[in-house]
Amino acid sequence: MNAPALYELLEYSLIGLLSGGVLALIALSFVLVYKGTGVVNFAVGEVMMLGAYLYYTGNVLFGLSPVPAFVLSLLLIALLAVLIERLVLRPLAGQSAVSVLMATIGMASILHGVVESFWGSDTYSVPPLLPRRPLNFSEVMIPGTAIGNFAVAAALIIAFILFFRYSKTGIAMRATASDPVTACTLGINIRFAQRLTWVLSGVVGTVAGVLIASSANLSPLLAATALSAFAVIILGGLDSILGAIVASLIIGWIDAVTAGYLGGKARDVVPYVVVLAILVVRPYGIFGTRTIERL
Repeated sequence: MNAPALYELLEYSLIGLLSGGVLALIALSFVLVYKGTGVVNFAVGEVMMLGAYLYYTGNVLFGLSPVPAFVLSLLLIALLAVLIERLVLRPLAGQSAVSVLMATIGMASILHGVVESFWGSDTYSVPPLLPRRPLNFSEVMIPGTAIGNFAVAAALIIAFILFFRYSKTGIAMRATASDPVTACTLGINIRFAQRLTWVLSGVVGTVAGVLIASSANLSPLLAATALSAFAVIILGGLDSILGAIVASLIIGWIDAVTAGYLGGKARDVVPYVVVLAILVVRPYGIFGTRTIERL
């Protein structure tokens, strides 16, 4: 391989791995809810989109600086998550997982309709939350937003890992996710733990939405970005945070290299082909929990 081709591959690879950081945040939003409730939350994309619109409204329409607008969007999404858990999900406690899943699909439709009612379907330019100046490493050029987004995603993911591993609340949430009945017997407030799960999922999704919108543009199509995380959570395992991280880097790299060499159309196909090939060998994902059913 000659030098120009090597630099080209290196550039595609770095961009793909860096973009995998934001993809890991979206996947983490799915994994948090699944680990805590056993339900795939199909409203992740719409919550992510709404959070980005709230940031845009605070920053552009109300004139807040980026950081206060960002914090305000996180607080509003956290409040929305509390209301959804209290008014929609808690009444469904004890019902089948399919019922809760259908409720998340309904919430996704409602949130999408609310966004288009208030902001319309136009595309908006969002002021950058992070510097956009590209960085040059010899012949390799990396967009500044890709590096900044990856740094924010990495810091947030590390904070979550430390929170779940060492804090009392994080340990209680892990116990609730593992065995709610035993956790309740030991005095853990499982309702609070599950409510906090939805709040954290919404906050993580909002961070991802704001990073994506401030790096490109904002429109209702942002919600569809969450669909790309399905390849990640299937590959890494629906109940594994580590799997979400590793799979995000793999899918991000495949996506960038595929788009660079085969064009944008192929990036919608090749990652899923790779995922299907791996699932033939490991149907529960790379790090997913293997369940055994006795007949």
